[in-house]
Order: sequence, then structure tokens, then C-alpha cells
Amino acid sequence: MTELNAPEPHLPPGREVTLPGRGTIFFRELPGPPNAPVLFLLHGWTATVDLNYFTCYEELGKHFRVIAPDQRGHGRGIRSSKPFTLAACADDMAALADHLGIATFIPVGYSMGGTIAQLLCQRHEQRVRAVVLCATSGFFVSTRQERLSFLGLHGLGLLARITPVGAREKITERLYMQRKVMNWEPWAAAQLQQHDWRLILEAGGALGSFNSRDWIRSVDVPASVVITTRDRVVATKRQIRLFESLPNAIAYYVDGDHDAVYAMADVFVPKLVEACLSAAERTEPVTEQP
Repeated sequence: MTELNAPEPHLPPGREVTLPGRGTIFFRELPGPPNAPVLFLLHGWTATVDLNYFTCYEELGKHFRVIAPDQRGHGRGIRSSKPFTLAACADDMAALADHLGIATFIPVGYSMGGTIAQLLCQRHEQRVRAVVLCATSGFFVSTRQERLSFLGLHGLGLLARITPVGAREKITERLYMQRKVMNWEPWAAAQLQQHDWRLILEAGGALGSFNSRDWIRSVDVPASVVITTRDRVVATKRQIRLFESLPNAIAYYVDGDHDAVYAMADVFVPKLVEACLSAAERTEPVTEQP
């Protein structure tokens, strides 16, 4: 079992690039084998790409070229004065692929990252060879209590935007301390300290508004869906509904909670690798341009 209070893991090289009109983004990269398919790892809400995928880098890098960016407001992701939107995150990924000269790739989305992956399929369908969705859903709100919870996040995001700097810092510190009490090692806690909590709050509100049910059936690229069957964050039945809505999908089941990617890494990581390989094998061969 791998835990977030373990010593600092070995992480792949990372760098920052500036995307014109968007901002500066940080990402890690593993080269993978020659001519390997490209994966974009898309992390969950309030995480960073390292916190979400540190257990996965090495094994995925044996088969794929891996691009692993921090999303807007998270870690060292893009900072913007504009309101957070999941669509902007999807567009950031397409812009990063342009910058790196990557024509097509496979988005691998975990939780919030799964919504970004779905939006990539909708907004940039020519770029997406296949998609891998993990512990995620096509919607996150259906009950009154859920609606109120996400509305509260949206309201806090608006408050953080309009209140003076000192008040915003108090909101940030309170949220950070709530996470810090989890007794993580310094490397993990330091990841959270890099967040822009205004954007994090707005991201929570955006998740509450996300709904792909009207269009997800039109996503016909090869898909792999990793379903966490004891998930207390994203209900398993919603994960299964997403799987059943995709016309070209295969399901992979992990008997774990929402944190299985690191809490049950010995089980989750091989399943994720299998899911990614399956998705890649079902894609059409890429024809090189003359």
C-alpha cells in the first residue's frame, strides 16, 4: 500500500512553458519508448498531477510518452484573473499539445480530470485518439444536498474574488489547514501550498455544474473506464452510468475508494496500465504526414 505520508517519491523531470494568451503551465514528461502513444494525465480537484499520479509515472512511462500537467489554479498550473472553467482546462491541454508538437493523444482523467477528458473529446475530437476515465462521472449533482454543497463552493469562490487580499488569505489558510491536518509529509503538503484557492473554489463550483449526459453518447473513440467500486466521493453507480453511456468502452474494476490510485497502488496501477494499453490498442494507426 502506498500512502501520502510516505517519503518524497522519485518524480520525472518537469518544466514550465508559457502558452500564448493562456498563461504559464507546469508539466512533467516521460519520453516512453520510441513512437509510443502519448498520454495526458489529468488530475483531480484540489490535487496536483504529482499527488494524483506519483504512483503511476514509472509504470505508464514503460509503455507511453507521458505528459503530466497541473491544471488551472492547482499546484503550478495556469493562473488567471478569469473565472475557472473546465472548458478552459480542456483548451489548455490542446494548446499544450500544440506547443509540444503533439497531434493526437490519449487523455487519462481522474475524478475532475475525467470531466476535462470528456470535454477534450467534445471540443477537440480530432486530437483525441482514445480516452481513459477513472473514478469519475458525467455529472456530480442530482440531490438537493449536493446542489447546496456545490453552490456553497461557488459562493466561496465569488467571495474570494471580491474580498480584500487579507480576507482571501484567511480563506486560503483555513482551507489549506483543513487539508494539512491529514499529516502528509512535507513534499505533499508543499504541493497544496502552491494552490490558488480562489480558483480551487471556483473549480468546485464548476464541477457542480458539469453535465455531459446530453452529449457523451456521441463520444465514439475507444474508451477505458476504471471504476472504483467502494468510492465515497464519486458514487460507483454514476461511474457505471458513464461507462454505459460510451458506445466503445471497456470497464475495469478496482475494489477501492476514491484514493485507490495511491492507497491501493499495487492494485490500481496495473489496472490503469491495462486500461491505457487497451485503449491505445483499439485506436486506428496514426499516419505520418509527409
